[in-house]
Amino acid sequence: MNRSILPSAVRQRLLAHVGSLRTALALMLLLGLVALLRPDAPSLAVVFGALGANLLAALVVHPLLRRRLPLLVFHVALLALVLLAGAGRLLSVEGRFELLQGEPFDGVLLREDGASVAVPALAAVGLHHEGFTIDYAPGRRRGATRNTVGWTPAGGPVQRAVIGDHRPLQVDGWRIYTSSNKGFAPVLRWQPADGSPAVVGAVHLPSFPMHELRQSSEWTLPDGRSVWLMLQVDENLIAPDASDTFRVPQRHRVVLRQGDARVELAPGQAWRADGGTLVYEGLRTWMGYRASRDPTLSWLLAAALRPRSRWPGAHTTAWPRTRRPSSSSTRR
Repeated sequence: MNRSILPSAVRQRLLAHVGSLRTALALMLLLGLVALLRPDAPSLAVVFGALGANLLAALVVHPLLRRRLPLLVFHVALLALVLLAGAGRLLSVEGRFELLQGEPFDGVLLREDGASVAVPALAAVGLHHEGFTIDYAPGRRRGATRNTVGWTPAGGPVQRAVIGDHRPLQVDGWRIYTSSNKGFAPVLRWQPADGSPAVVGAVHLPSFPMHELRQSSEWTLPDGRSVWLMLQVDENLIAPDASDTFRVPQRHRVVLRQGDARVELAPGQAWRADGGTLVYEGLRTWMGYRASRDPTLSWLLAAALRPRSRWPGAHTTAWPRTRRPSSSSTRR
């Protein structure tokens, strides 16, 4: 008889320990540490799963939670929130990408860990950006970003929208925002001397105006040689002490250097180098974006909502009203 009672008692004590408030507080502390030190999806999902087990055990251990409908519904909704939050960390995808003005997005995202992930759904819609404006307050404090983007839904006409840092584009469950990274991109065309097809490419220069004094990079020719490039602007693009907007410079040149040769080109000019001709087509802009997809967001919203009407069976306590003294009893 003792053999049949002992395992049940052990299970009851273990269940009571798992569903205790002390365990819940310890798991909340662990969640904070994980979010601070190692906020990766598997670690967060394990902690969220443990919190879900804690809530489920509390529903089993404490009969009061099951007898009172408001408490039961609250804890079930809380359990759903915890489990959905953990599932969201496992199923969600986040990444960033840069997009050249006028060029369609190829659907490849760069994740925080440096790995790339292909998203065919985003590549299929042909997302492209058509230019942007950014307001700057005195002191070059960045304000609102208004980026016009276009995309083509399946079997439909071209759609356009204006998005920003807090105004996303929603496509097939994806939410795409602009970021603070943006800049200029000189477009170059290399025409080989042997008559083979020309190669066109763009060089994304460092973010502007954050790296205003470092507007240089390199472009690799088809034969493997590198051409150093620098954007030289002849005007003040964003006033440091007044309100202004981001714009493409009207007067500018690119400085090209390959080996001992150096040349400055305006838009449309060409440089005859060894093995071919390099043509500077013009200057465009590039914009950095943040993209995310979480299939549990709608379920999280549904679990977080609760009816505003009074729960059936819930009891309210009316506070006794304070009786005001009558005029006859008032001391004169």
